[in-house]
Amino acid sequence: MGSGDLTGSGGPGRGRPVGSKVALVTGAGSGIGRAVALELAEAGWSLVLAGRRADALAGTARLAGGSALTVRTDVTRPEEVDGLFAAVRDHFGRLDLLFNNAGTFGPAVPVEELAYEDWRTVVDTNLTGAFLCAQAAFRLMRAQRPQGGRIINNGSVSAHVPRPHSIAYTATKHAMTGLTKSLSLDGRRYSIACGQIDVGNAATEMTERMSAGILQADGQVRAEPVMDAADVARTVRHMASLPLEANVQFATVMATAMPYIGRG
Repeated sequence: MGSGDLTGSGGPGRGRPVGSKVALVTGAGSGIGRAVALELAEAGWSLVLAGRRADALAGTARLAGGSALTVRTDVTRPEEVDGLFAAVRDHFGRLDLLFNNAGTFGPAVPVEELAYEDWRTVVDTNLTGAFLCAQAAFRLMRAQRPQGGRIINNGSVSAHVPRPHSIAYTATKHAMTGLTKSLSLDGRRYSIACGQIDVGNAATEMTERMSAGILQADGQVRAEPVMDAADVARTVRHMASLPLEANVQFATVMATAMPYIGRG
């Protein structure tokens, strides 16, 4: 666990500048997570950055101005998620936004060749990890005063249509939609809003193969257009900026010319 510069001293909330809201970003060490963290920092949010690589989190914190709290976390481990949210509570006293972003593609292999261990890795990271973080956020947001907060889940266009050889990833992203809807419903009475952003071909380390050439539904391999991850981050910033009386339930942000509309 590490932290940047702290504001104030003593007791919960000591690390939060007066008037600022607190956002937790998982998978914050690179890609969309880093882009969203930087966008929220620019908007004046206090940040908690979570991920498995401490050095990558430190890099994001430096880019965000150095004042973020960084907590090395494997979201598949309940005890580490509990430790993460305890750090949020102890350091800031509350949580206003969870961007549930940590995820993995898994190997792109035919369904009959997918190893059980690889299936479990994708499900544990993308679905169970998202649930554990959402559950912990829900508990904190329900108990805090003022009550409430917002959860934004990172879905995918694969929450709507699959790519070839993506059964584990696609299954988890379909499940993410159910998680989003259930959290949105159950959170109403506690002023907890939950929405989902479905992303298509943001340029990150995870999507480098898109521009190099990727298997299409017709069996051909073709390069696909990508977009800047900053465009995703600006959409998350908008979703996060709404009052809790308003919610973007689902948003899709994608490279305009990617083969999604009409895929197959």
